[in-house]
Amino acid sequence: MEVVIVPNAKAGGELIAEAMAALVRRKADALLGVATGSTPLPVYEALAAKVKAGEADVSKVRICQLDEYVGLPAGHPESYRAVVLREVVRPLGLSEASFMGPDGSADDIVAACDAYDRALAEAGGVDLQLLGIGTDGHIGFNEPCSSLASRTRIKTLTHQTRVDNARFFDDDIDQVPHHVITQGIGTILDARHLVLLATGEGKAEAVAQTVEGPLSALVPASALQLHRHATVVVDEAAASKLKLADYFRQTYADKPAWQGL
Repeated sequence: MEVVIVPNAKAGGELIAEAMAALVRRKADALLGVATGSTPLPVYEALAAKVKAGEADVSKVRICQLDEYVGLPAGHPESYRAVVLREVVRPLGLSEASFMGPDGSADDIVAACDAYDRALAEAGGVDLQLLGIGTDGHIGFNEPCSSLASRTRIKTLTHQTRVDNARFFDDDIDQVPHHVITQGIGTILDARHLVLLATGEGKAEAVAQTVEGPLSALVPASALQLHRHATVVVDEAAASKLKLADYFRQTYADKPAWQGL
């Protein structure tokens, strides 16, 4: 995989947004996979700025969701559908019709998971999937020891994850769902280009294990080692435990500009 070390989160956001814009210039109806949380916000802000400045036409772009809470009522402001609409779809000037996501309120969750997996394939597959990473190396809600071949499925949240997410629910853990639908690792690996963004010292160990450690279900993000086009963008803090950091800096500096990410 390619590792790109940037000065800070803003620079990472700009770099990935330009990669997305370049993709859309090549393929106007590209399917972009997005993640939630604070880490990818600089990407969405930079991409929206490019659209506003006329540097990218995203009018035909489609957006798809990585994961979703199970059991929240339709329209709940903290459902990931609502978050993606609020932080990505509307700032880009897109309509809700451009958006794809799993149905976390379905009566048959297993069927909803299978349906979303099929929908992604029928849409032609994800062109670029943006990912974050947990301190334990998880991607999506694929916690350690998830199958590296897993498909979209229901997962049970750990107590710590619910504690961490309580801040979005008035600091009331009782409001945080116990289950989520997540694209599986196998589903994620189907995307044509995977871009993982990590910032902050708290992600440094997970990044090092993902990039330089062995392929292991204990570090789900290490599955990116299997992908034909995986890019890891990290700030200096998140890169602080990489043994080959100088090598990664040199190879990126010497990379032909026409290659992009």
